[in-house]
Amino acid sequence: MLADGGSERQRALDRFLTEVAQRAFRIALLSAGDREDALDAVQDAMLSLAQRYGERPSAEWPALFHRILQNRLRDAGRRRTVRRRHMATLHDEDGRDPIAELPGPARMDPARQVALAATGDALVIAVRSLPPRQREAFLLRTVEGCSVAETASLMGCSEGSVKTHLHRAVMVLREALEGHEHG
Repeated sequence: MLADGGSERQRALDRFLTEVAQRAFRIALLSAGDREDALDAVQDAMLSLAQRYGERPSAEWPALFHRILQNRLRDAGRRRTVRRRHMATLHDEDGRDPIAELPGPARMDPARQVALAATGDALVIAVRSLPPRQREAFLLRTVEGCSVAETASLMGCSEGSVKTHLHRAVMVLREALEGHEHG
């Protein structure tokens, strides 16, 4: 009976991780700006959740996972900053942008592709430049689709703070994207 309950819990954890993987990667990529750092952060967060918190009730997994992921992303950001400081004396960074390298829609007019790529690039840059709490609120609400209450719980703050962070983020993003083609 114990083994069966354990295997059911493992299946539930596997389902949860499968469901959250793609959204977590998008959040991590927008936060980290580097594909490898994003993949590492998501993988570390998944492993940590499974190893440390897999026995917790499944209702707690989303908040735990997002908290772990945010911590991993902060750690990666700190490492990048230190690496940049040390590497700046040796040579410039590669500057490769994995989002910009993604292929565009095949049948779209080239001028429209360029306009959309420029808007997408501007959005990614603007999201990355948001203060961490604003970026977290924006990504949880828009990418994850969390409610204000869920976002407040995940961020460990009040619903009013979530609304303030989100409002400020949207204002900054609107200003950053002013003049870019929509649609």
